[in-house]
Amino acid sequence: MKYLISGGGTGGHIFPAVSIANALKAADKQADILFVGALGRMEMERVPQAGYRIEGLPVRGFNRAQPWKNISVLFDLWRSMRMAKRIVREFKPDAAVGVGGYASGAAMKVAARMGIPVILQEQNGFAGVTNKLLKDDARLICVAYEGMERFFPKDKILLTGNPVRQNLTTGDRKHALQWLKQEYDATFAADRPTVLIIGGSLGARTINQAMLTALPILAEKNIQVIWQTGKVYYDNICANLGAENLAAYKKQGIVVTPFLSNMPDAYALADIVVSRAGASSISELCLLGKASILIPSPNVAEDHQTHNAMALVRKDAAILVKDIECSDKLLPAILDLLNDKQRQQAMKKNILSLAQTDSAARIADEVIKIAKNNAKK
Repeated sequence: MKYLISGGGTGGHIFPAVSIANALKAADKQADILFVGALGRMEMERVPQAGYRIEGLPVRGFNRAQPWKNISVLFDLWRSMRMAKRIVREFKPDAAVGVGGYASGAAMKVAARMGIPVILQEQNGFAGVTNKLLKDDARLICVAYEGMERFFPKDKILLTGNPVRQNLTTGDRKHALQWLKQEYDATFAADRPTVLIIGGSLGARTINQAMLTALPILAEKNIQVIWQTGKVYYDNICANLGAENLAAYKKQGIVVTPFLSNMPDAYALADIVVSRAGASSISELCLLGKASILIPSPNVAEDHQTHNAMALVRKDAAILVKDIECSDKLLPAILDLLNDKQRQQAMKKNILSLAQTDSAARIADEVIKIAKNNAKK
């Protein structure tokens, strides 16, 4: 069987897409999988790294601030539709899976027009624009949150949760100490409180600014920190902290890094996690049962990260700090939660109850079933 998978732009779209592809391969070793992404976006690098072929489309988002610049955007959309038609005609997929993002819109629309069954995967509690536009073309829409009838036909919805990176549960606290020593020459201890700071695959400016102020205080209180800044912000943060301070911090159990190569061990060592509220991040926190402080990004469509976070906050499974209040409230929130072991345990229990396990395998099973039924017809 052949499967076309499309979507990307951020890790929040790419991780689920690759997880679904891996699950399809696990269920059918002979499966032929082709990705379609947007040229210049993260998926063009990450998907080949995961071992899959990808074709790029010149599709871009619309410029809402300067509408007169959208003539070239419309031209690229027209080109993308033509290219997607060629890809579908030549690849001849048995099913097409869309996970959101610019490329997904063009690829899924063309696939549906050519009679290929389309399955959508919506990661967020507030549906993305692309998936909302494709809802009538889809045979099935796999969602991560309840109440998605607001956006999609009820009879097409299946609650599966979000696929996450498969190796996340393999982390080990003891191994984490060795990894941090080997990779960063940092001295961490298993019995000291540890905070993991992750601002999403691209980093988060507001969180990083708040952490610049918070770091000396956390160090003074003997709190260990693993801080993923994102590549864009790393050099500036290092310049602010200074090489001498960075070296001293490592001896205190504090690491500042543009990205983390070993998320399973980073999660395993962390007592609490400070994170954006992207769908993939939240799904990972649920699966791992982590007490967390969520800071929704204000720079996303329809403020969907706040919707994601509130689904946890209402169940006392996470703490929400608004982005605009991050500089004043993040450090107190970290210290309060670290000092309240009972609250940590309650949050861990509550967030674990929201986890959807085997999401990628469940989605893959549905995709295979639909593809086979379509082949019979």
